[in-house]
Amino acid sequence: MPLPTLQVVTCSTRPGRLGPAVASWFIDRAIADGRFTVEAVDLAAVDLPLLDEPHHPILANYQHDHTKAWSESVSRADAFVFVMPEYNYSFTGATKNAIDFLHHEWKFKPIGFVSYGGVAAGTRAVQALKLVVSAVSMMPVSESVNIPFFSKHIDAEGVFHAPEGLDASATTMLESVARWSDALATLRAPAG
Repeated sequence: MPLPTLQVVTCSTRPGRLGPAVASWFIDRAIADGRFTVEAVDLAAVDLPLLDEPHHPILANYQHDHTKAWSESVSRADAFVFVMPEYNYSFTGATKNAIDFLHHEWKFKPIGFVSYGGVAAGTRAVQALKLVVSAVSMMPVSESVNIPFFSKHIDAEGVFHAPEGLDASATTMLESVARWSDALATLRAPAG
């Protein structure tokens, strides 16, 4: 039986962003964990415009190629981990926009969070986003990876070096995402 697909989504799209370094570390951890087939998704590369579909996402009547491609990508996943910064006590606009483009594609899929920032380590952004993902019937897991003062752990070559304890937090979160993915699999199965 094939492994479930985990998409690790880099949520920051800002020029000069450091999120890809954190995402790269987590992707390596998720691959080493061995519970998933891991796919990297970068919202900067997905490059969605501000929601421009004429029909409500619940209808899945997509008019634009970028939406159709995004739908195919999200549909392929069984679970997600969003690697996300905190901007002004919340998540990025690009993250909300990416979620709002779709509806059915998100349903019954677990989501974990790797957040980073200053002293709050992105935790306020995670709490705010849990409400949004719950509205599209995703299952936010309670375990997360939160990285305070993350930029201190990125070297001159742009590589993130996880501080002590972070690998264990990642393993705990991946275990929870895997368990929820298994538990929700029958709900994700096509009807009929």
